[in-house]
Amino acid sequence: MELREWLTKSWDTVFDERARGIIEARAAGRSLEEAGAGFGVTRERARQVISEGQGKLAVMADLVTPAWRAVAQQAGAAPAVRREDLAVALRAEDHVILEVLLIEAGLRAPRTWAGPLRGWWTTDPDELDRRLLRLVDRAPVRRGDLDEEARVVGVPEGVSVAALLDDPRSRVVRDAAGHWVRRKVRRRDSAYLHLLDTGRPCRAEELVEPMGVTSVAAAREGLRRDDRFVQVRPEGTWALAEWSHLRVAPYGNAIEAVVAVVTEQGPITQRTLFSQVSQVYPVSASRLRQCLLSDQIGRTPEGLIDLVARGAQPIEEPEPPRPDSMAVQGDVIGVRIPVDRDILRGSGIRVHSWLTWRLGLRQTPMRRTFATAGGHAPLTVTRAASFAQVSTLRRHAIELGAVEGCLLAVILDLAAGTARVRHGCAPGECQTPLADSPCRVDQTPREPGARLMT
Repeated sequence: MELREWLTKSWDTVFDERARGIIEARAAGRSLEEAGAGFGVTRERARQVISEGQGKLAVMADLVTPAWRAVAQQAGAAPAVRREDLAVALRAEDHVILEVLLIEAGLRAPRTWAGPLRGWWTTDPDELDRRLLRLVDRAPVRRGDLDEEARVVGVPEGVSVAALLDDPRSRVVRDAAGHWVRRKVRRRDSAYLHLLDTGRPCRAEELVEPMGVTSVAAAREGLRRDDRFVQVRPEGTWALAEWSHLRVAPYGNAIEAVVAVVTEQGPITQRTLFSQVSQVYPVSASRLRQCLLSDQIGRTPEGLIDLVARGAQPIEEPEPPRPDSMAVQGDVIGVRIPVDRDILRGSGIRVHSWLTWRLGLRQTPMRRTFATAGGHAPLTVTRAASFAQVSTLRRHAIELGAVEGCLLAVILDLAAGTARVRHGCAPGECQTPLADSPCRVDQTPREPGARLMT
């Protein structure tokens, strides 16, 4: 006798109305608490009802088809198998009662980041999730390539991969073009796919929209941080590093090019240095002058440019003019910084290079950290080639209730090595909706920026 002949009949004989309702609720994805509540029983009693019926059904199945467990386990060895396919393997009808036997045979619903995959069964509940994670590791994936990529990693046909990837707990999201990109690097993944589809180098301006950023500077910054992209000189366009046919300068930045030329040529005049560097890495003369402030480059007593490692003295720039956004009183420096989207998302903020000059950071790269109170990470000031960078101010801004359009006052105590961050808006000009805004600063006229110090 086959299971088909009696299995569905036993639905009415082995299980009463309450048990049938609980089993159907569980098959629909409801929890034991929810399934039991519909019949006025506890979670534990709902579990007992299912277990009792499961035991009775298994005994009957053993009498009818002794090998049914082995058949179920063999059919369920894949990462995910439809219930209807298991019914065919067991020669039974595709009915909810079949799930009771599958549980008795050791099969379970495949687990995913979106929860159990209802209607599917397997002997290894974690295997489908492992396959899906391999699919995520292959991102970014074009929208038209998703099914093929899923097949390559072994996701069974028929599994709704797109629905799983759309779940909020997924590590990938759809970009504006509908492609699947990794959540944490979605902008750079979108740029990668755009360049791949375009098949040619693009200007940063062309990548602003595909990346979903607000400015060309943000697009360039994202591309610079990812070794999948290279900049093509002298055009200044961006390409994929995997495009081996392109003429790409062998230097990651202008400083690398300057150091390479000086290393090869030895002591050299500034004019000759700039001329030779421009041939291999075309940049402006002002950018090359900034490179001379690198901690690797110096000047010999004869006025030639050479490596500090060969005895040249580091080159220091003269003090730049102090901007109105900064004030100094003894060993204390105040910096007024507008709150923008970069601050609120935790990015480093560019400020005038006078700050790093005043801190004694005369070469690049150099940095200095300042301790902060309240459990915050140290505040860091970094000297770049043409600007200073302060990071990170996000937690300070959030705790102060600052929003875009507000001002932060950063107070650096050089003697103590500490930093304080205050709400720096003028009275009546704060953008924060809080009625008790902490924007209270002294308005007594003094030197430009001096109210920062109060």
